[in-house]
Parts: sequence; C-alpha cells; structure tokens
Amino acid sequence: MEIRVETTSNGQLSTRSVSVTMRTPGHDFELAAGFLFSEGILGGRGDVREITYCQTAELQEYNVVTVRFKEGLSLDPALLTRNFYTSSSCGVCGKASLEAVEVRGCQALPDGTLSLDPSLVPRYPEILLEGQKGFKRTGGLHAAGLFDARGELLALREDVGRHNAVDKVVGHALLEDALPLDDRILVVSGRTSFEILQKAVAAGIPAVVAVGAPSTLAVELARRFNVTLIGFARAHRFNLYAGEARVRDWEGEA
Repeated sequence: MEIRVETTSNGQLSTRSVSVTMRTPGHDFELAAGFLFSEGILGGRGDVREITYCQTAELQEYNVVTVRFKEGLSLDPALLTRNFYTSSSCGVCGKASLEAVEVRGCQALPDGTLSLDPSLVPRYPEILLEGQKGFKRTGGLHAAGLFDARGELLALREDVGRHNAVDKVVGHALLEDALPLDDRILVVSGRTSFEILQKAVAAGIPAVVAVGAPSTLAVELARRFNVTLIGFARAHRFNLYAGEARVRDWEGEA
C-alpha cells in the first residue's frame, strides 16, 4: 500500500508519496494515520482533514491512500530524508537509533498513570489470541491490541506485518482523538523490536507486553524512555526487562 500526503498552502496543492508498505488489507486509513504519526509527520487528529483512497489509481485504487492535511499545514522535508520503503516483517531496518527518538522530541514516560497486576499479565496474550480471527483462518497474521489494566481488550488489529498491526492500533487511537495512551497496555503477538517500542513511546503507551523476546535495542529504548517491557508472557509467567515500578508488588529485578 502506498501512503501519500496532500497539503494545501496559499491555494497551492501538493501531493507527495511518503511510504510503500506490504500489508494485509483492512483498516488501511488507520495504518496510514498510525504510520505518519509514529514517524512524526502527523502531530495529532487535528492535523488530518480527510483520508481517502486514490480514485485515479485505476487497478491500484485500494492500494493507494491519501492523507489530506488541514489547510495551511506544511510537510517538513527533513522528516522524509530516509527511505520509506518498509518491510512488513521487520519494519524500517537501520533506523534503530535511540538518539533519533530523542531528536523527534519524545520524552521518558511518567510513572503513576498505570499499575499492572502481575497475575493478569500472562492472560493478555491469551485474550489477544482469542480475538485473532485472521490468525485462526490463516495461521499467518500478527496482532497488536490495546488493553486497560483490568485486562479488557479495547482494540485489536491484525496484519502480516507486526509493525503494521501496531500502526493500525495507534492510528485507530489517533482518529478517535484518544492520544496519548498513557493508561493503556500494548500487547503484541510476536517478539518486540526497537520499532515497536519507538511507536509505543510516540503514542505515550507506558507498557508493552509480548509473547516473544525483545531485541537488545528494544530493551535499551524501554529503559531510557521508562517503558514497562514484558516478554515471554505465557503460561502464568513472564519476563520483565524494564519499568518494574509499574508492576504491583514486584520484588525481582528487571
């Protein structure tokens, strides 16, 4: 799917292609919005005037999404200096830099907005799996879900790409004008990469729970930006890598 951005300033219309991603069709507008927000191109719901499929793309009509910015909002060319051809499986490789997240203006997430019950944490991936209709049919889709601290699943999105699934969830929140997600938990069906943590930090999500392992850089980012990072959440257990202050009655080490 190609993501285009359209801006209008002083009566001048400008359209620019910013990304091409391999994705599973569905919730395409959320995917576009979430990607642009995670990359710092969109600042929030108020920046978006309209999102549409490109009606002039002929056979590619539903594979081209245009995000129209509000009147007068310009696009910073510096945000488009890197190659936005993204892999559905591993995101944008080579961007893995903690400094890049800081340059974007992201800050360490505060404590006090979320408290995790350790007895509920291993249940989150199980609840996520129960809602993965696409995975049940194909066995080949990843999922990302937003939970509250009580274990209620608030939003679930599936995609062949782990990062796309996260972008869809973040985009859903952006279009609902629900950012930042400072009292929510992001649960992902696979391992946790730097890119997934970067997207969580951008959205203000203070806790990330995964079925699999995190990368070393993901752990470093979680510790620098005070994200509670949990892996191998399954069968009544989990590993805690960062952000232990948000886990109630935690006596171990992260």
